[in-house]
Amino acid sequence: MTDDAPELRASDADRERVAEVLRDALAEGRLDMEEFEERLDATYQARTYGELAPITRDLPVGAVAVPKVDMVKKAGGSQASWPDRIVGGEGSSTWGVAVMSAFQRKGRWTVPKRFNCFTFWGGGEIDLREANFADREIEINCVAIMGGVQVIVPPGVEVVVRGIGIMGGFDHREEGVPGDPGAPRVIVTGFAFWGGVGVERKLTRTQRQELREERRREKLERKAERRELRSSARDEEYEAHRAMLDEHREMFRHVHDERGNRWERSRDRDED
Repeated sequence: MTDDAPELRASDADRERVAEVLRDALAEGRLDMEEFEERLDATYQARTYGELAPITRDLPVGAVAVPKVDMVKKAGGSQASWPDRIVGGEGSSTWGVAVMSAFQRKGRWTVPKRFNCFTFWGGGEIDLREANFADREIEINCVAIMGGVQVIVPPGVEVVVRGIGIMGGFDHREEGVPGDPGAPRVIVTGFAFWGGVGVERKLTRTQRQELREERRREKLERKAERRELRSSARDEEYEAHRAMLDEHREMFRHVHDERGNRWERSRDRDED
């Protein structure tokens, strides 16, 4: 980090970068588990760059750089914001077919305004969690005959299901969930005969990791609060014990002085 801003407040992203350096150091054998846990605990309790910098100073890539301040919060954590993901165009793939086989669309791809798929004695997976979208509203048309299609959408996307099933069905569980402002709308249509079309809302691997790290941070914060409470209780107990000792010393001093006064009065009477 730069030495001219040690008191600048650190963000969660800054603490996460330090935690990543510590995890790499643990994997490479530069830190043992006890050192790793101590430094990770200190990382998530740090409030400023001045507190973060010493944690990785003796490790490779150990300097915590002061980041550029971004006044616009991106939606979805490390994911691009919804307006950035609606890119227009024709889409990178417009159809999928599985006849006694399977097809899959996932990762970084562009969903067209209308995607058609067909399965017969097979299955397909359409994963939209990391996808871009050609339009604000897209349609996924599924025909499943003695087969199935699984549509996976990210949190924040509105889902509408309009498919028809005969001895089969369409999953309506994700309907009715409001979408985020600016997020796309996914309409699932089609026909299922002795087959099914499922719709599932799932986090990406990165989002799951961020959620685990957030829970870990909360756990560490609760642990620090409990430790602070125990320390406060010990301080109060120590102060109470010290006050009791002071009181006993004062009583002893008073008794000692009283005995001395009685002895002096007795001596004065004897001299008289």
